Amino acid sequence: MIYDITQPLFECEVFPGDPRPEKRVIQSMEKGDVCNLTAFSMCAHNGTHVDAPYHFLKEGKSVDRIKLEKLIGLAYVEGHKGDVTAQDARNILVRAAKAYNGAQKKILIKGNATVTLEAAEVFAEAGIDLVGNESQTVGPEEAPMAVHLVLLGAEIVLLEGIRLSAVPDGVYFLHCAPLNLSKADGAPCRATLMDAKWRHLYE
Repeated sequence: MIYDITQPLFECEVFPGDPRPEKRVIQSMEKGDVCNLTAFSMCAHNGTHVDAPYHFLKEGKSVDRIKLEKLIGLAYVEGHKGDVTAQDARNILVRAAKAYNGAQKKILIKGNATVTLEAAEVFAEAGIDLVGNESQTVGPEEAPMAVHLVLLGAEIVLLEGIRLSAVPDGVYFLHCAPLNLSKADGAPCRATLMDAKWRHLYE
């Protein structure tokens, strides 16, 4: 089974203060045009998107320079409510490793959860590739900078605004390659999870 964990773009959640995506119909066959043609504008961090280090780090890598290996591969999904503490982060990593070796490199947190600074430091020390969450920001909405600096400073990719309510906890194959926006601080992506049928590809 393949889970689409991406928000529909034009109905997506938007971080407070960011512009919303806008859709414009340029041509319409209903109006007699030769084809249907749509234009749109958006913030790079609307809906389901990837944060690059350049989002908070002046000399950080832009989204087009993120290695695809960080965005595609084994991932571990676990539900959590409230703050993710340092101990929570350690436990998640241990359970991910036990569930399937390699899955601890990409952690997706399901539910209304906030990664604390202490948890971010645990993830950074562990050298993982990616942290994903359902909120529009991985840290506290009122003060996201510190958590971003720790995670992005460790070149951990942030996958924000995913939707995991239909996904049981466990190990999956993640694909969340963003649009190749040159020198950008982030980009939208179509994030998907594939269930256990993929495992033979990695054994």
